[in-house]
Amino acid sequence: MSREILLPSPAHPITIEPTRSRVVVRVDGKIIADTTSALTLQESTYPAVQYVPLADVDQSLLRRTDTSTYCPFKGDASYYTIALPDRELVDAVWTYETPYPAVDVIAGHVAFYPNQVQLSVGEQ
Repeated sequence: MSREILLPSPAHPITIEPTRSRVVVRVDGKIIADTTSALTLQESTYPAVQYVPLADVDQSLLRRTDTSTYCPFKGDASYYTIALPDRELVDAVWTYETPYPAVDVIAGHVAFYPNQVQLSVGEQ
């Protein structure tokens, strides 16, 4: 079964630009990620998403799950749970390891569900 692959267009634009500020991701005050190399992905009318280089994430807190989803504009997404000593945030992180060419700059980056973490842009 083949999957539909769609390209960004005026009807469904996707832009990706370097985030001009520091991005910090925390859970219960603990820093999960801290970077000045994030990318801001703006897709159509959805809220902008910060894609953080995996190298700038505390990977010792990530545990890959079996969850996967498909986006016809970006490809197959894989998920991670944030495993803290006192709780787990299941599937709180996603990544497109081999995104489609139109968005391939997000390879090697992860994004966080904002309802599961505290994400700030512009911290000093």
